[in-house]
Amino acid sequence: MRIISYNVNGIRAAIRKGFLDWLATDPADIICLQETKAEQKDIDTNELHRLGYQDYWFSAQKKGYSGVAVFTKIRPDHVEYGNGHGTSDEEGRVIQLDFGKIRLINAYFPSGTSGAHRQAFKYEWLDECSAWLKKLQKKHPQLILCGDYNIAHQEIDIHDPKGNKNTTGFLPEERAWMTKFFESGWIDTFRHFHPEPHRYTWWSQRFPSVRLNNKGWRIDYISVTDNLKVKLTGAEIYPDVKHSDHCPVYLELKK
Repeated sequence: MRIISYNVNGIRAAIRKGFLDWLATDPADIICLQETKAEQKDIDTNELHRLGYQDYWFSAQKKGYSGVAVFTKIRPDHVEYGNGHGTSDEEGRVIQLDFGKIRLINAYFPSGTSGAHRQAFKYEWLDECSAWLKKLQKKHPQLILCGDYNIAHQEIDIHDPKGNKNTTGFLPEERAWMTKFFESGWIDTFRHFHPEPHRYTWWSQRFPSVRLNNKGWRIDYISVTDNLKVKLTGAEIYPDVKHSDHCPVYLELKK
């Protein structure tokens, strides 16, 4: 099972930049997208189907905002849209698919960049997420949580930790949530295989040289519950794939 998680920062813009050509190279069996900023009807899905992908979308009620989607060559046994939390579901932040005993969750975590009220919502969302995942594990012990977490966990995950210590996405409270999350029985699959520094998944678009000079953040993850550790065979980040200000992250598991 090959999985990619990718914040495309607008699926229509990504398509204009060659996303479908990249998809035709068969990068994974399951492609989990965040920040689609579109509905299923907004794009021609015939090309997806021609490439062998079924597509499942959970879009925000607000047009052109947020949203998640999954393109998969493996037919899911079950699909759930949302996670039952009001504002989160209104913003199209979670979609869940079952593949045998594994439940795959594709999530777009909130950002706090637009002000204190959104930072407060981010903390609320994180708390709700923790409680929800704990409850979900009782029914689905084998979980994969992929997506844009909007948090750089450790200093190794950001190019300038000192300069960003008071920046949303690297605040002590957010990082503490991540630490608690991984200590509660989850694996950061990229770090499981790659302890090296300077591996990032997002670069600010404010200055063109930022990505060129690799001044980035690692805020996109594919995490799995500890009981899937024996199935992990590889993980990677693809910074040379450039349809977005993010890049894809990859995980491969034995079936």
